[in-house]
Amino acid sequence: MSQSIPQALTRNFLGNSPRWYKQTIIGFLILNPLILYTLGPATTGWILIFEFIFTLALALKCYPLQPGGLLALEAVAIGLASPETVYHEVAGNLEVILLLMFMVAGIFFMKSMLLWVFTRILIKVRSKSVLALLFSISAAFLSAFLDALTVTAVLISVGVGFYAVYHQVASGKNAGQSDHDHSNDQHILEEKRQDLESFRAFLRSLLMHGAVGTALGGVCTLVGEPQNLLIAQKAGWDFVQFFKLMAPITMPVLVAGLITCFVLEKTRTFGYGGKLPASVRNILLDHARQQDERQTGRDRAALMVQAVVAVFLVLALAFHLAEVGLIGLTVIVLLTAFNGITEEHQIGKAFEEALPFTALLVVFFTIVSVIHEQHLFQPIIHAVLAMEESRQPGVFFIANGLLSAISDNVFVATVYINEVVGALQAGEITREHFDSLAIAINTGTNIPSVATPNGQAAFLFLLTSALAPLIRLSYGRMVWMALPYTVIMSAVAMTMVLLKLH
Repeated sequence: MSQSIPQALTRNFLGNSPRWYKQTIIGFLILNPLILYTLGPATTGWILIFEFIFTLALALKCYPLQPGGLLALEAVAIGLASPETVYHEVAGNLEVILLLMFMVAGIFFMKSMLLWVFTRILIKVRSKSVLALLFSISAAFLSAFLDALTVTAVLISVGVGFYAVYHQVASGKNAGQSDHDHSNDQHILEEKRQDLESFRAFLRSLLMHGAVGTALGGVCTLVGEPQNLLIAQKAGWDFVQFFKLMAPITMPVLVAGLITCFVLEKTRTFGYGGKLPASVRNILLDHARQQDERQTGRDRAALMVQAVVAVFLVLALAFHLAEVGLIGLTVIVLLTAFNGITEEHQIGKAFEEALPFTALLVVFFTIVSVIHEQHLFQPIIHAVLAMEESRQPGVFFIANGLLSAISDNVFVATVYINEVVGALQAGEITREHFDSLAIAINTGTNIPSVATPNGQAAFLFLLTSALAPLIRLSYGRMVWMALPYTVIMSAVAMTMVLLKLH
């Protein structure tokens, strides 16, 4: 029996999201105009912020672009922000938008080289503690110059590839069969089940170490995370200056994170320490050898081009040869031209990862426009700035950290850095003190956000990937495995903020 149009519209609204979630969003949309006409724009603006954070916190129920976008559209429609203010906010953050559009797409064409690197690390190193450290260090280094989402995508590709190979063999089939469903354990041989569970635990711990590594490296440089560039743009910092200013905090945090990685593997606590069974290693080694034998001269030439362009990328960023987004576009042109990628649909795939988040970022800026027009954060910022100057960086770190743990850190950074810029322009703080607060905001939005998948886009990407259900990586398990990292890294970052910015 076919559905009526009203029933179909109800079902289509926000797709497969739970009914209670849909009803909550509809309730928000109905409630906001009523609050505006009874309690005024300031109260409505604050309620809108909490509603928007709700959509970010429940990103697993529905990608925040749709419900958050509806709230943003309503905010403009009822006069909480004007289209002109939204456009001004977007235009002022063009560098960040170009970074997401072009840099992420550019790194997409380096995936085969990155995949080759991580594959070699995984099959060559036998010590799990050393392997975990190498994965974390590699992810940190790459995320400092590339994009955390792309690095995470590479880690996921490595994980899915190896999992599929072993799952086929454990099901009694030959590795490489295209018709095998590696999400179905029904045909797993009884004697292979324990090895499969051990392999899942091994991949879980390795992927979490890698994901944390992207956060450790991402906080260090101007291009490591979108909010870094946003903060650097407002502060007028270039690539080298950003690294130098952040280093007194980020380097101790990096060391603390790597020590935590090693200790977790040695103590085998919080779900870490899973070993790679010998039988699984042998199967993966055989598969890697077969892949190497199939590699053509054209494949090797493509890897060489990607390596050369990677060196160019690092140098271009270090010497600030152009704006970051334009360097990303240059990478796209070089890699596609010299590797024979000339069809439009081939290039289009590179933009699939970045553009949804780019659209969400514009929605962020709409909510930020509401905050600006209604002056919502000014009383809070003034209250913090009225405190003793030496306490202010620590307070900003805590405030940013708590919000970034439950909602997106780019949104949090955007709100706070804009308010601090306003205080600088109004002559309320000195330039030196502004730099201290900007450093505190950057570390506050980057480090504590590893606590949950809500704060770090890379963590959310891993959780919603095809690999997560295969290796039994749930939301709760991810939070539990991130807990020791969150506590230790946040404590070290907070200590260094208080010591260095006092």
